[in-house]
Amino acid sequence: MDPLSEVWHGVVAMQPPPSAAVVAGTALVAAVLVLWRRSWQVTRHVATIVHEGAHGVAALLTGRRLSGIRLHSDTSGVTVSVGRPRGPGMVLTAAAGYVGPALLGLGAAVLLGAGHAVALLWAVLGLLALLLVQIRNRFGLWSVLVSGAVVLAVSELLPGQAQSAFAYLLAWFLLLSAPRPVFELQAERRRHRSSTSDADQLARLTGLPGLVWVGLFLAVSAASLVWGGRWLLADLG
Repeated sequence: MDPLSEVWHGVVAMQPPPSAAVVAGTALVAAVLVLWRRSWQVTRHVATIVHEGAHGVAALLTGRRLSGIRLHSDTSGVTVSVGRPRGPGMVLTAAAGYVGPALLGLGAAVLLGAGHAVALLWAVLGLLALLLVQIRNRFGLWSVLVSGAVVLAVSELLPGQAQSAFAYLLAWFLLLSAPRPVFELQAERRRHRSSTSDADQLARLTGLPGLVWVGLFLAVSAASLVWGGRWLLADLG
């Protein structure tokens, strides 16, 4: 078998599900990373990477031209795309950010439920590589490179059980972290500090109140957590 075929077979091979203790432990660690304020100040950068990446993917899928993505040290970010200022493409692009982590977490849970932990890690690496070429500032470049280096190190250096545990931790983190930025968004809107948020942009684009969009973001996050959690727990009996 040539090296490329060997790598491919390693990526698509199925891995046995981890023990119940590992699944529960990774869920607990992910919850701490999301709920503890000090850890969230760091791990929120991961949510921002996914948020802005989701904007970028939606822009490309709807025929818009992606101009670049910036990630900032205060965990904010901005994605710039060029195209029609109104219409379905712009609406989908603006709506994708806050639901991005939830949907990616759901996809990760489906892959893990099917026994493809290694495939998930390589899929994440591929997405980070695609994102890297669109980054337009130094902090964003550093954030994506560090994230990619961590996933690559896990994929190449750790044994199979540790890779599986990391993949479950990542899936749980995405699912559990998705609602928190939505609550933070609404808190900012209540304090009248934000009139340019995704929800407010969508309100101007569609005529629906921003609160409706916040509710939609939260509904998608909650549904993804429920369904994704079922996939992650499916093999534990």
